[in-house]
Order: sequence, then C-alpha cells, then structure tokens
Amino acid sequence: SQIAANWPIIINLLAGSLIGAWFGAGWATRLRSETLYKVIAILLVAIAIVLVLGHDARAGDPLLTCVTQIIAGVVAGFMIGGVAALLGVAGGELLIPALVLLFGADIKLAGSLSLAVSLPTMLIGFSRYSRDQSFSVLGRNKGFVLIMAVGSVLGAFIGGYLLGIVPNEFLLPALAAILLISAYKVWQHK
Repeated sequence: SQIAANWPIIINLLAGSLIGAWFGAGWATRLRSETLYKVIAILLVAIAIVLVLGHDARAGDPLLTCVTQIIAGVVAGFMIGGVAALLGVAGGELLIPALVLLFGADIKLAGSLSLAVSLPTMLIGFSRYSRDQSFSVLGRNKGFVLIMAVGSVLGAFIGGYLLGIVPNEFLLPALAAILLISAYKVWQHK
C-alpha cells in the first residue's frame, strides 16, 4: 500500500529513466569496447562514492518541491536509466539515494520504490540491446547465463534474509570496495 501511495514518484522517475535506458543501451552498442570499459570504470567509481556518501541519508523533507522536484526527478531518472543501461544493472544504487534526497522517502521505502522503477527501466534497456547483435553472445554462452541467473536469484534471496542482520556500517563500505576493485579491473581490461 505504501508503494501504491507513492505512484507519482515512480511515474516521475520512470519518465526519465525509460528514455535514459534507451539512450544508454544505444550508446553502449556504439562505443568502442575500450572506450566502454573506461566509461564503465568511471561509473563504478561514481557509484561507490554515491553509496558511501548518499546511503546514510535519512528520510525527511524533500530537497526540492513542486515543478522543480518534477524536473529534477525526470533528469535524475534519465541519468540513472542511462547509467543502468550502460552498466547492465538495475540502478538501485543510484535510485535509492535519489529517492531519499529528492523526495524525502524513508530508506526502506526507497528500496521498494527503486524496484518499481528498475524493472521497467531494465526491460527498456533489454529491448534496446535486443535490436543490436549484442545478444548473440548470450546464445553462445547459455550455460554461463543460466549459472549467473541462478546465482542472482539465490543471491537476492540470501541478501533479503541478511538485510536485517548485516549492519550498514559494514555492508556499504564493503560494497564500495568491491566496486572500486571492479573499476580498476575494468579499467585495465584490454
């Protein structure tokens, strides 16, 4: 019921994220691999910074109101959709801080609202990638894709149970460190 009560926020962010996902996937298919790796590395560092600095925000008054909030929501949604499509992720690591800061949402509600925005955004990015030959690699690597899918579902299930156990003081810096290590490895990729 809380998610349904916040449908204007979902629509506001979707207005930008769906367009951003379409463009982000298009950019990813046109960039040279070396350039794409560098862009992804920079985005991973930026996401690590957002995680460390943005996730301790508390619910409260929204940063903006009225028309400026709507415009900022569409712009933030566009940027988040573009980044999500470029990285091939759902974008929650950017959506949650945006929901807390722009709209004053509680962190737990922001997590749920981010899922409502992420799924359609991912589907648009998926649709855009499918128009390119980008998915041919999936057909050649069905076993790997299946293992990753099963691992993702299992990880989400276990993560849901650990959510109340693992403190943010440990989890967020650990995730930021993983992102920074990944950024380094992607930057070095040839």
